[in-house]
Amino acid sequence: MSSAILRTRLASVFLKHRRRLLSSNVVSGAPKEPLAPSSATAGTPLPPPPNTATTATASTDPPGVFNADTTSSNKPWRFLKYGLIGALTGASATAGYASYAYTFDEIDEKTRALRSSVDFSLKEDASTFDNVKGLLHSAAMIVPAKAIELYLDMRRLIEEQVQSFAEPYAEKLLPDLHPAERHVFTLVLDLQETLIHYDWTREKGWQTLKRPGVDAFLEHLAQFYEIVVYSDEQSMFVDPVVERLDPKHCIRYRLSKGATKYQNGKHYRDLSKLNRDPGKILYLSGHALEGCLQPENCVPVKPWKQHDANDTALLDFIPFLEFVARTSPPDIRPVLASYQGCEIPTEFIRRSKDYQRRMQEQKLQGRFWRR
Repeated sequence: MSSAILRTRLASVFLKHRRRLLSSNVVSGAPKEPLAPSSATAGTPLPPPPNTATTATASTDPPGVFNADTTSSNKPWRFLKYGLIGALTGASATAGYASYAYTFDEIDEKTRALRSSVDFSLKEDASTFDNVKGLLHSAAMIVPAKAIELYLDMRRLIEEQVQSFAEPYAEKLLPDLHPAERHVFTLVLDLQETLIHYDWTREKGWQTLKRPGVDAFLEHLAQFYEIVVYSDEQSMFVDPVVERLDPKHCIRYRLSKGATKYQNGKHYRDLSKLNRDPGKILYLSGHALEGCLQPENCVPVKPWKQHDANDTALLDFIPFLEFVARTSPPDIRPVLASYQGCEIPTEFIRRSKDYQRRMQEQKLQGRFWRR
């Protein structure tokens, strides 16, 4: 019984396997036809397939080989591009050299004839050849003339902007003197190392220290002078320092960096802009000759550092400055020139003693002749 069941099962498995083999052979052997689109009719012929060999050959070129037609069409554009780059480079180099070697007025004068040649008008008494030649020359000079005019306009604008920063903010930095004070001298003082000294240390940060004797100096000379502080520092620093330095308001005016002249990378005091008589201005500073454009008005004083607590330089100048204010010379510049190379307080005391000695000798001689 069991053997009969086993034989029937093996026979059924063999028949199933054979059916599978027969069905796979039929399907794989059927001819494959191309599927036509649903919209195409049976009588419409299909387009021939593209020649893949020809397409591949036309679309792909070996590396390093360029098409002659493409290269020839790009040549004019390349020439135009490099020509424009060369023209711009040459124009920039020429403008840079002209700006370095010549002033604005020199360039304006040298190019005036070229710019005027553009305005050409036909002349009745001239020949046709001359008129045509003039017209061609005028047309050829239009672009260079316009370029030069553009350069001059830009340079004028730039120089005006630079000059507005380099020059003092006004032609008259101080208001007019009262008619009753026309005889008064103007004493211009610097701040740093003259009246104060400011320094920075790691322990204490920024410190602003007052020079010894500055209170007596300002209070005494305010009776004889118009005192002005002229500094190359910013006004945000000068104003609070002067307010604390001068509680009695001995200083009439204060001028900061905006009133200086920027020249050769440095800020200079320009005493000619003070609206005062140049013969009645004294500039007292620890760096007078280095920071002023009028050395004939400078009165050098010893620069002060915060470590020198026994400094008396300002007090030593009081006799000389008071003598100048009382005697009122017509021009202070020859007086200051006579002290050139000397310490003014020491030399003034020596001259005063010599003067007193001569006067004493004259008195003695007068008494002798009276006898």
